[in-house]
Amino acid sequence: MIKNMIKTPCFVLNVDKALCNIIGFKTALINRFKNNILGYSVKTNSFPGWLDIVKDNGGYAEVVSYDEYNLVLKCGFDKSHIIYNGPMKDKASFIDALENGAIVNIETKRELDWLLELDRNKSYKIGIRVNLNISVISPEDCKEEESYSRFGFSYENGELKSAIDHIAGLDHVVLKGLHLHRTSKTRSINIYKNICLYALNIIKEYDLNLSYIDIGGGFYGDMPGKPTYQDYIDAIYNVLSLHYNCDELCLIVEPGNALVASPFSYYTSVIDIKNVGDKRIIVTDGTRNDVDPFFHKKDYFKEFINDLSERDLEKEQVFVGCTCLENDKLFIEKGAPQMQIGDIIKLCFVGAYTMCLSPLFIRFFPRVYIKKHENLILAREEWTENEYLQKIKK
Repeated sequence: MIKNMIKTPCFVLNVDKALCNIIGFKTALINRFKNNILGYSVKTNSFPGWLDIVKDNGGYAEVVSYDEYNLVLKCGFDKSHIIYNGPMKDKASFIDALENGAIVNIETKRELDWLLELDRNKSYKIGIRVNLNISVISPEDCKEEESYSRFGFSYENGELKSAIDHIAGLDHVVLKGLHLHRTSKTRSINIYKNICLYALNIIKEYDLNLSYIDIGGGFYGDMPGKPTYQDYIDAIYNVLSLHYNCDELCLIVEPGNALVASPFSYYTSVIDIKNVGDKRIIVTDGTRNDVDPFFHKKDYFKEFINDLSERDLEKEQVFVGCTCLENDKLFIEKGAPQMQIGDIIKLCFVGAYTMCLSPLFIRFFPRVYIKKHENLILAREEWTENEYLQKIKK
């Protein structure tokens, strides 16, 4: 059993589940778009063992900084299998990416200026990010705090047209794609339909001859009762096919959470139990910092690894982490079997925006195991003070 093979706290990456997600999304794409690119959003979880799985199964790396660009190169991605987005590019990596066949989507005005420094004897294809205001495009999906976006070039105020005109004036650069990433808390199919309709209006108005549409990410993953990969792709196809021959158009998607959340689980052990007033406090060796760095969650998909069938039920048990933060509280169980010291809890669907955001607070990064079929290997040791101090200059 896995509980005898691991040392908690730790993350475990399930390779079989990872492959299921990647192949499932690629299949959905192929069913509708002969030309397609699955670009994994590296910022969601940049663990090298996971990136290897993406790379080895035909995925591209979607990066949003020069650090991520250099990281995925170290992890073995070919430059032609990188999608370079976001404002945190530097000039050197921007030019290097374009010179070597990466997909680059212009995000800032300074990138427009950098185009002038490319070799004029060569030809370059680029994309541009469109600013998407959900309150305008899909008001039914809009939450007040997410109505506008600070990213991309605005169609409404003319900055998008100015950027397109700037590119059109360059003999060595051709605009070949629109980047349309915009997430919403609803993650509805409807918002993707409306984004595609919005994009088609821009394409028609400016008479753009594009080879790709990059719809971005923000999809649900393997979640009961939620839209499937195929549901999303079908909806996108149904709109884009109004204008395009989708056998020729390349659709790029940039899933993060939808791919990486479910393959990762987090295991933590009970190390102490105490009673405070009418509450039974279950102290674990894990921490909310590892699995909920934004401190938004109130519960998790979870499993209790030990056999609890013969235990008495407890009115309320509060599961907490081991740090000295008062709000390092994981979840509350009511009417559940009494926990004992040494019991192990498995928190599921914790691969997205956890490992990449976990702060080095009190304790450093936990171990990471990779599980393939029934085999388990230690892929990363727990960090110690030695790793923390490795870049210090004295």
